[in-house]
Parts: sequence; structure tokens; C-alpha cells
Amino acid sequence: MKTTSIRSAALVFAASIFAAVAVAQSANTPGHWVSAWTTAVQAPETFPGMPPPLTLKNQTIREIIRPTIGGEHLRVRFSNELGTTPLELGAAQIALVKQDGSIVPGSDRSLTFDGKPTVQIPAGAPMLSDAVDLKIPAFANVAISIYIPGQVTPSTFHLLGQRPTSISSTGNFTGSESIPDAKQTTSWYWLSGLEFWAPNETTAIVTLGDSITDGFGVKPGEYEDWPDQLADRLARNKDLSAIAVDNEGIGGNRILYDGAGVSALARFDRDVLAKPGVTEVILLEGINDIGWPNMKPFPMKDGSIRKNPFTGEAVTANDLSLGMKQIIARAHAHGIKIFGATMTPYKGASYFTPGGEVVREAVNDWIRSGGAFDGVIDFDAAVRDPKDPEKYRDDYQTGDYLHPNAAGYQAMASAINIGELRALSAKSPERVAK
Repeated sequence: MKTTSIRSAALVFAASIFAAVAVAQSANTPGHWVSAWTTAVQAPETFPGMPPPLTLKNQTIREIIRPTIGGEHLRVRFSNELGTTPLELGAAQIALVKQDGSIVPGSDRSLTFDGKPTVQIPAGAPMLSDAVDLKIPAFANVAISIYIPGQVTPSTFHLLGQRPTSISSTGNFTGSESIPDAKQTTSWYWLSGLEFWAPNETTAIVTLGDSITDGFGVKPGEYEDWPDQLADRLARNKDLSAIAVDNEGIGGNRILYDGAGVSALARFDRDVLAKPGVTEVILLEGINDIGWPNMKPFPMKDGSIRKNPFTGEAVTANDLSLGMKQIIARAHAHGIKIFGATMTPYKGASYFTPGGEVVREAVNDWIRSGGAFDGVIDFDAAVRDPKDPEKYRDDYQTGDYLHPNAAGYQAMASAINIGELRALSAKSPERVAK
């Protein structure tokens, strides 16, 4: 028993030494931390039709992500920022994964926190792991495995994940090549970022938005949303320095009011300013601000009619432009350039109204000509029907006349002037965090 205790103490001490060496190496190597992958955290939604809350106890979850740039020295950002009680992580590991979700042998690395394998994340707080070395190519699938020893219901997650999250039976499977008899869900839990130590010329751009940024309407795992297609375009230009694309979209999100996630104004600091290496933002929000107050009542399973709880939250064009101006000012205060994206058409959508269309067009005109943004991306022009500009082109939408399909997302990504993105990135002040 005494020998076991000594061995355990030695392992913890060694982990502390390795963590200290990793920090020293990053501090002495020219460069900075850059967000290679992020997701926007949100609280579980209580809307009708949403899945029941997940409860975990003495179980492992394995989440698969895909960074848009590569790196060799990394750290992982966990989040209990929407939690009301401390969260205990009993173990955590990172590894490259095969297409079937199993671990690539020899690629797994234990994640520590100040050299320790466990950590308690305070309520309302994020937590960065110690830095570790693992060579990860751009667009590689990466698994983050977390062991939850106690009983907890996730309060900080992201609803729409790109790859299935595996949930184990009882036990710690963080180091296992695969998780036997795992259940699967489509969400990410307590995970908000992967950061690389990268050359100073490597930067990140945040895409801040709602479901049209989050990728609703295309098959998860195909990476056909417009931020991922933008990342593909950027990566194909080998003559330019690397730039990561961080997707901070939340389906149903709004600029001015909470709902699906807190409002864009409320989450801007966490989802943009707190991300290292960010030099640009693309803002595509507002259609839910316009549409949600006009949602039609719908029947419940018990036969009752659910009234629209958002009818008192109608917005004007001036309301939306004011919200955008606030976001612009906060970005500029931190040396971040910001592109305004025009809202895409929505005639035919369930919450469309002629009055809402007047607001959309007025805000789009202001985005194009107001001069408040550092640049403009005209997504509206990229996907609208030339014969009926209030609607999507039929071959660019999913059938709900609100969300693009893969072709629509491709048209949006193609509408972005990459040269302008790169030019602004080069002019942005260097933001080095050691």
C-alpha cells in the first residue's frame, strides 16, 4: 500500500514537472495562443419538442471536434460558465480519432490541470487544461474524453454538434480505444475550445450568429455549413498564413433578447473577446429578432394551444442597428475588425410577415451603406431568388424557406471576399497572450 502511494505521488509530481516545462516552452517560443476550434455554450432549452435533460453519474463522455487549423502544442478550454454548482472532472484525455470514432493508437494524451489529473470547475467559470504536445493536422477529427465521477445534469452545452457524442455505461473510459455499448447524442457538453500555440501571423475569425451559422439544414459531420466551407477556402490558399474559423452560432439566437442561448450582446465577451488570437468577426444575426415575435401559436400533445411568449419583444430596424453598433464598438475597443453580413431572405418561413420584411430590408440597407462595419458580406444577394428577392432560390434552401441547404451555404461561403479578410487580418494589431 505504501509503495502504491509513493508511485502515485511520483506520477503527480512528474505531471506537474511536464506541465511546467510545456508552459515554459510556449512562453519561450515566439507565437501566441489561437482558437483553433470553438463552440458557443448555452443552457439546456425548455422549448416544446426538445430532448429531456441528460443526467450523468460515474460515466464517460467522448466528444469529437474538428479544428480548422493544425498545431502541435495545445490546450483545451472546458466550460461550467452556465452552471450554478461546481463541476468535477475526474479525468480528461485528448486523442486523434478514426472515422468510426475509435482512438488512433498512440495519439492519446492525458489532460491535466496544474499538473493534476482532476479538477473542480467553479460555477460560472471556464477552465483551461495544461498545455500538451500532440501533432494535429488541420481538419483532423479529435476526441475529447471526460470522466464525470459524480451525478450531474449538464447546464453548459451546445445543442447542435457536428459529430455524435458517445456516453458510456458506468466507469472511466477516457483512456479506452473505444467506448463499449455507448449511447450517442448530437450535443457537446462542457467543452468550448481547443487552442494551439501558433506563429504570430496565425489568427482566428469568429462567425457569430444563429442557426444559419450553426449549420442547421445540412447533415452533421459533412461540414457543409458556411463557416466550414469558408475554412476550406482559406486553407486551399497555401500562399497565405493560417487563419482559423471559429463557429459561434447558436440555433435560435437573437441580438437583443435571450432565448436559445443568451443574446448576442450578452455573450459577445465570452464568445469573441475571450477567444485568443481573434482578429476578425463576421456577424450574421437578426432574423430571429424579427421573426420570433411573429411565431404562430401551435398545438401541444395534450391538445392545448401554446401561445407565443415572445409577442412583446418586437423590434424595429433602429433597435437592430443599435444592437449591431454596440457589438461593433466592443470589437473595435479590442482591436478586432468586424464584417456585417446581410440577413438572408425568409418569405415563406413560418414566422414571415410583410412588416418583418420591411425591417429586414431596412437593416440590410443600413449594413450595406451605413459605413459602420469594416466590411460587408452580402449573403442576402448570394442566395435570394432574382425573380422574388424576398425569398431564397428554391435550390438553395431546405424547404422551410429559412435555412440554406448545402448549395446555399456554399453560395454564402463563396460570397466572402477572402482577400479582404486577409488584408484586414494583416492590419489588425498583434494580440499575443503568453
